[in-house]
Amino acid sequence: MTDVRALLAELLGTFILVLGGCGAVIAANASGATTTIVPISFGFGLALLAALYAFGETSGGHFNPAVSLAMLLDGRVNIGTTIGYWLAQFWGGLLAGVILLIGTSTEAVASTATVLAPQVAVWEGFLFEAVFTAIFLVVILKASSSLQSGPTAFLAISLTLTVIHLVLVPFTGTSVNPARSLGPGIVGGVWADQWIFWTAPLVGAAVGWVIYRYVAASDSAEEPAVA
Repeated sequence: MTDVRALLAELLGTFILVLGGCGAVIAANASGATTTIVPISFGFGLALLAALYAFGETSGGHFNPAVSLAMLLDGRVNIGTTIGYWLAQFWGGLLAGVILLIGTSTEAVASTATVLAPQVAVWEGFLFEAVFTAIFLVVILKASSSLQSGPTAFLAISLTLTVIHLVLVPFTGTSVNPARSLGPGIVGGVWADQWIFWTAPLVGAAVGWVIYRYVAASDSAEEPAVA
């Protein structure tokens, strides 16, 4: 049975990620900065770093349904834990959207929702989100199981998310995390193309796990425990 503390850690960690990242979107838009890509990217990356240091040791620091799916495929968590984590993550993202709504407005929260840029076709957006989620998961699976990379895993994972945002923000707004998209989407009332951001990361997670298992996994890595 999943530890209640682990579920709360996933809820709060996802809350920090979405609140910090989407808060950075609102702040960057309000500042009138010439470019908002850099502050938004580091907002999400640093928010994830804070969440990992606060709650990563309690739950494993998934904070993302795509990560939980990859961990399930890799045998590190069981199906019960995965479902529990998904629910906690979605509630964490939704709570972050509500807090942002209280402090700002529906329009401000809507501005943080992941949407495709006008020049990006649906299939292109799906491909971008799936590919970059796969990259993200290879890094997460490797860093979290490697004896050599373990001490810097939190930093490596957070910097990878930062780079992904630097690339994807102009095209999809950057999700690679269904819980990140669901909360602001519901609270901000943005539904256009949201199915992409709920499904493409899960496809990318499965692809990332395959790449990790057959290319990046090392025999010297510690055997992960099943929660």
